[in-house]
Amino acid sequence: MLEAVIFDVDGTLANTEEAHRQAFNATFQEFGLPWDWDPALYRRLLAVAGGRERIHHYCQSAAPQWLEAPDAEARIAALHRRKTERYAEMVASGSIAPRPGVRRLIEELHGAGIRLAIATTTSLANVASLLEGSLRGLPGDTFEVIGAGEHAADKKPSPAIYEWVLARLALPAERCLAIEDSQNGVRAARGADLATLVTESCWSRGDDFSGSLAVLSDLGEPDAPFRLLAGTLPGGADARGWVDRDLLTRWHASTA
Repeated sequence: MLEAVIFDVDGTLANTEEAHRQAFNATFQEFGLPWDWDPALYRRLLAVAGGRERIHHYCQSAAPQWLEAPDAEARIAALHRRKTERYAEMVASGSIAPRPGVRRLIEELHGAGIRLAIATTTSLANVASLLEGSLRGLPGDTFEVIGAGEHAADKKPSPAIYEWVLARLALPAERCLAIEDSQNGVRAARGADLATLVTESCWSRGDDFSGSLAVLSDLGEPDAPFRLLAGTLPGGADARGWVDRDLLTRWHASTA
C-alpha cells in the first residue's frame, strides 16, 4: 500500500540547475576567480552531489593550488554561502517555474492524505527558497519531512538521506515511492529499497536509470501529456498521459 511519496528537488520539482549554474558563476566573478562553469562542464560536475563538494572537486583538477591554502575549506564555505544567497534571490523573483505536473500532483496527493516528503542533497535554505518562490501557495504542512544536505554527511548516490527521511516518516521503504531525475538520485533511492519513478531533466538526459519503474519526460498535464521514455505503464493503467495518485499507486503495487 502506498502511504508516502518522497520527492527530490533540483531537476525534479523544478529545472533549477541552470539557476544554480548561473549563481555559481556570478559568485566566482564576485570573488575575483577566473572560473566559468559552462553547461557542458556543469553537467559533468553534477555527478558530484552537494555544492561545497562540487567546488572542492572542481578545484582538485582545475585549481589544485587553491586547495593548498590553510583556509581553503573556509573559503569554499564562503563561496557556497554567497552562491546560495544568489540562488535564493533568483528563485524569489519567481523566474523558475515548477516542472509540468508537479504542483498538480503534490496538491492531489496531499488532499488525498498521501504523506509527502523531500530527500535532497541541496541545502535547507535552497529548499525553502524553492517552496517560497516557485511553489508558493502550498499549505505549510504539505511536506511532512524535509531531508536536505545538512541531514546526511554522505551525499547521493549514498542512500543516507533517504534512510534519514524514512526514519522520520517511521515507514518501511515498501510503503513509499521516490520521484527522482538523475542517476545518482535513482541509485540513492534504490539503495534505500525505494520504488523509484524518474522524470528525466535536460541535465540528466541519457543517464543510466536502471532499477527505476519507468522514465518519463515529466509528470504530464491534461493538456500536455508526458512521454514514456523507458519502462512500461503499470498493468491496467490507461493512457491519460499525466501522473496522478491512481497511476502512482499502480506503479507501486507492481513492485509487490
